[in-house]
Amino acid sequence: METVKKLFKNLILEKKQTFRILLAILMVLAGSSHFFADGVYLKIYPPFLPYPATMVYFTGVAEILGGIGLLIPRVSRVAAWGFVLLYIAVYPANINMAVNNIHIDNIPDGNWFQAIRLPFQFVLIAWAWWLTRSQDDLLAKQPNNNVASK
Repeated sequence: METVKKLFKNLILEKKQTFRILLAILMVLAGSSHFFADGVYLKIYPPFLPYPATMVYFTGVAEILGGIGLLIPRVSRVAAWGFVLLYIAVYPANINMAVNNIHIDNIPDGNWFQAIRLPFQFVLIAWAWWLTRSQDDLLAKQPNNNVASK
């Protein structure tokens, strides 16, 4: 069990800042692409939702600000919670793309890709949720890590 605790600490907890920076960079880039990707996000925007252009730009701004927020310690947990909500909110666009076989240049659109892409959204949700947790919270959740054993 000590080996598991050591791996958890070395691979997860000590690399958390690296994962925070990586997600921040990815989200600033993704958010920026909302303004430069010639209607790509409008193509996958579900038709039953209102204000397509406004929402595409809004989510782009949210991704940029959230990415920056992840890098600011005072607001990083709030930014991470924002990404949890954002990833849930944009999931209908991913479903729309998969169900309606919407083709976007330079992005694979086969069934195999959608079979990976749709569940990957849950990985992003988990990643963002993990960043909402303090290191103390994560250590407290480990097996055999209770107060009596200290």
